[in-house]
Amino acid sequence: MTVMTPPPPIDQEDEDMLVPHSDLVEGPQPMEAQADTAVSTVENQPVEDPASSRFTWQIENFSRLNTKKHYSEVFIVGGYKWRVLIFPKGNNVDHLSMYLDVADSANLPYGWSRFAQFSLAVVNQGSNRYTVRKDTQHQFNVRESDWGFTSFMPLSELYDISKGFLHNDTLVIEAEVAVRKVVDYWSYDSKKETGYVGLKNQGATCYMNSLLQTLYHIPYFRKAVYHMPTTENDMPSGSIPLALQSLFYKLQYSDNSVATKELTKSFGWDTYDSFMQHDVQELNRVLCEKLEVKMKGTIQQLFEGHHMNYIECINVDYKSTRKESFYDLQLDVKGCRDVYASFDKYVEVERLEGDNKYHAEQHGLQDAKKGVLFIDFPPVLQLQLKRFEYDFMRDTMVKINDRYEFPLQLDLDRENRKYLSPDADSRVRNLYTLHSVLVHSGGVHGGHYYAFIRPTLSDQWLKFDDERVTKEDMKRALEEQYGGEEELPQTNPGFNNTPFKFTKYSNAYMLVYIRDSDKDKIICNVDEQDIAEHLRVRLKKEQEEKEHKKKEKAEAHLYTIIKVARNEDLAEQIGRDIYFDLVDHDKVRSFRIQKQTAFNVFKEEVAKEFGIPVQYQRFWLWAKRQNHTYRPNRPLTPQEETQSVGMLREVSNKAHNAELKLFLEVELGQDLLPIEPPEKTKEDILLFFKLYDPVKEELRYIGRIFVKGSGKPSEILTKLNEMAGFPSNQEIELYEEIKFEPSVMCEHIDKKVSFRSSQLEDGDIVCFQKSPPVESGQQCRYPDVPSFLEYVHNRQVVHFRSLEKPKEDDFCLELSKLFNYDEVVERVARQLGLDDPSKIRLTPHNCYSQQPKPAPIKYRGMEHLSEMLVHYNQTSDILYYEVLDISLPELQWLKTLKVAYHHATKEDVVIHSIRLPKHSTVGDVLLHLKSKVELSHPDAELRLLEVFYHKIYKIFPTSEKIENINDQYWTLRAEEIPEEEKNLGLNDRLIHVYHFTKDTSQNQMQQVQNFGEPFFFIIHEGETLAEVKGRIQKKLQVSDEEFSKWKFAFLSLGRPEYLLDSDIVSSRFQRRDVYGAWEQYLGLEHSDSAPKRAYAANQNRHTFEKPVKIYN
Repeated sequence: MTVMTPPPPIDQEDEDMLVPHSDLVEGPQPMEAQADTAVSTVENQPVEDPASSRFTWQIENFSRLNTKKHYSEVFIVGGYKWRVLIFPKGNNVDHLSMYLDVADSANLPYGWSRFAQFSLAVVNQGSNRYTVRKDTQHQFNVRESDWGFTSFMPLSELYDISKGFLHNDTLVIEAEVAVRKVVDYWSYDSKKETGYVGLKNQGATCYMNSLLQTLYHIPYFRKAVYHMPTTENDMPSGSIPLALQSLFYKLQYSDNSVATKELTKSFGWDTYDSFMQHDVQELNRVLCEKLEVKMKGTIQQLFEGHHMNYIECINVDYKSTRKESFYDLQLDVKGCRDVYASFDKYVEVERLEGDNKYHAEQHGLQDAKKGVLFIDFPPVLQLQLKRFEYDFMRDTMVKINDRYEFPLQLDLDRENRKYLSPDADSRVRNLYTLHSVLVHSGGVHGGHYYAFIRPTLSDQWLKFDDERVTKEDMKRALEEQYGGEEELPQTNPGFNNTPFKFTKYSNAYMLVYIRDSDKDKIICNVDEQDIAEHLRVRLKKEQEEKEHKKKEKAEAHLYTIIKVARNEDLAEQIGRDIYFDLVDHDKVRSFRIQKQTAFNVFKEEVAKEFGIPVQYQRFWLWAKRQNHTYRPNRPLTPQEETQSVGMLREVSNKAHNAELKLFLEVELGQDLLPIEPPEKTKEDILLFFKLYDPVKEELRYIGRIFVKGSGKPSEILTKLNEMAGFPSNQEIELYEEIKFEPSVMCEHIDKKVSFRSSQLEDGDIVCFQKSPPVESGQQCRYPDVPSFLEYVHNRQVVHFRSLEKPKEDDFCLELSKLFNYDEVVERVARQLGLDDPSKIRLTPHNCYSQQPKPAPIKYRGMEHLSEMLVHYNQTSDILYYEVLDISLPELQWLKTLKVAYHHATKEDVVIHSIRLPKHSTVGDVLLHLKSKVELSHPDAELRLLEVFYHKIYKIFPTSEKIENINDQYWTLRAEEIPEEEKNLGLNDRLIHVYHFTKDTSQNQMQQVQNFGEPFFFIIHEGETLAEVKGRIQKKLQVSDEEFSKWKFAFLSLGRPEYLLDSDIVSSRFQRRDVYGAWEQYLGLEHSDSAPKRAYAANQNRHTFEKPVKIYN
């Protein structure tokens, strides 16, 4: 018998898009399983075709079924035909296999596809709460027309009559199916579908977006942001409060996703920072610190809680306490099944006894209890889940994807308020409701962040994934973010499909809970009255400008932009903004004119704008020449002026952009009023003139002249002197400015040769200057036009920064791109007041990271300054400098090594910096070291070891060249060679001995952690562990009490094999020479009580990792 009933209402009402297979690595993304409720059953199919329904299938005589596959009757949901497929004896597994199948897949048209969320269940007829139900979702298509679970439930349980699944040999199966329309990703409207908008991702800012959405959806916090004092004179890019106010306002009132660039600019971030993925928790703390003062206590009111660290003596009446505040709590995931287990671990009592006794004032060393209890929890509780930890065996960070559960309601008063101090206010009820789940999907080296949020704490969850906001059900937000493993539903049932379990790499990373008693205060109304007037006006104006630009863009195809350059523009720009060519067209008056407008009509608009009557206007077209210069080419013809501006633009512009560039020629009469331009013949040439003053090093525009092609420059000298304000008989030199890219070409003009013979034409530029006297004592840096233009073309202002302060400009110098290495360092040395420029070392700038490059510039390693400033395809204007104690040429032949010297009889470790010629050997280093250190006896010999993470990896041969030795990540250790090692017996063994401890929370492969100083040790043939231990205790000078706690193990590849006192140690070590056998050693297991050495900090540096910094 089959029954169809509509299911209980499903909360998720969105028609979400799901790209087929997009989540296969994560497994299927299940929908929420509906609660079992009593429903009335109706025989036969319903008249309506619901988008979601429950189908009940009763299979009688189930145990007698002898077919491999068994199909249900067809049922219709969402206009589609479905059926349930089971394998009564399992699909090649000892489990019941069950799938949802598209019943008519063989007859559907090519390319069919449909998306459904569904659950399959075997009903327990004894008790409904033992019903086995599994749910998932899938994009069904021609290749995957069925989807479900190969290992649904064990056959042993199914056929066990006592379990209640079979009653009178009848099995009851339920299928709940919800068909969802597949929405096109690009047309999806978050605001329309959910009422909320997302945030744009700048490259790797999804971690920031998820945090900002979480904070925004705490209305009390949003209101406090709006109330921060800002003024109308502030700029968002320079003010974090204003940028955040602007962002929140747009999230509240915009219809589209919002950009975060203003906010990141206010942080002082560059583009590179926006492409660096960081940590949500770190950003949360840094941002809150920046806002704390401006928000007048809101951060503390919302997020601050307090706990008490205590140490209480067991045998005497003494207790030490310290109160500390927190804005978030870091909870362990490893070894904890849920949030409550993490809190249990947080307040776990540690015993201080034995060697770890507590030193109590006036009571000496005492057995004690140490722990933490909470004094109060904040209204908004932020829980950071420790999903990342350091793996010492693999020497890297790893992500913990273990299953970790968190409740919808969190009761921190549970079990008689065990998490709280006796001093905690008992009137406060610490019952919390889950507000946000921040998720990290991926691994330790990268991934994606998004957030599930309940803005009003209703039953409706929303997923904020950068620009996209979708409605989600509760299971998606909670259970699916627990992590752990999941079985991948199987397709193609009938084939031999072994169930596949996969690790879920998407899991919760941060949880936000809101205290029930503070809900009404925190989830408050925020409206326009909470927003400062100046902010509303500013953002409304921004929105209007945005709409205006959007309209302009939409109508751009109907308009032509006409840019009109005039004599005034040339005079204003040349010598200030530009030196080459005539004008920067982006800085001249532009007109937006409809394309069908007649050009003569446009001239009337020009007349109104500039006060130049139409009859006195003559327009010239600009042309780009083959040498990449841009000059006025020819005047418009009367016929062209009758055309529309659109047609004219197409004639003049082969690049097909929307701009028409013109030069407006206006001739002035003697009274300086406009007159009609003279008729231009083929003989007339329009030339533009610039005047150069070598004393002032100034170039300026002085005007234009029409000359005859057959005329000579000598004929216009008087006119040029008049324009320049020189005496009429002043001798002047003329030069033609021909081009400036890639190099300057400026040639002298013979005043006695005609303009045409000098190949001058319309739009050419002539530069002139006074002729220098024959015997002039006056020295000019750039005595003529060509040398000045060469200087201008190559000049470069460089910002120099000290390598010790790479974020701050120290000074700027104006240099030439053609300066060689010596000229650059000479100018830097002069600026610093340094006599010897060779002691200056320069380092180039990385344009992407905004940091110094790792390698400095070698002495004379680059020919010109221009090469020093290039980084791939970008050019920088920053160089870093440092002042050395010796000259760079000398240093480049030297190698500097940092060597840690371990004294033979003292505990001292002294770091020596040794600088020797690169061709030197390790023997030279040791010889040099001997002169600087104290030896145990005059004839002592030294050796140099390479130590990394508390293991000896190498003994350097004395003949090895030091040039290739790296001391940046490895520690170089020098020590005396013990006399006993020089006289090894035939059957003696020289072995590695390392200290280690174990982390019991780690698994077998990860538990060993080395620490302390490794050393070599001689073991003799047949020597027992008891004898070896005696000699080791003497060598290390450890007390009997302490040494009795030590354990000894033989370790190979990290696996400890513990030894008994009677074991023969030498039998474990097969090779006599084990200098290189650093993974086979005698391990001394004991607690690590020694402080960490400073130089060890360098041994796990990753230069590509940067902390979150907000600079402003």
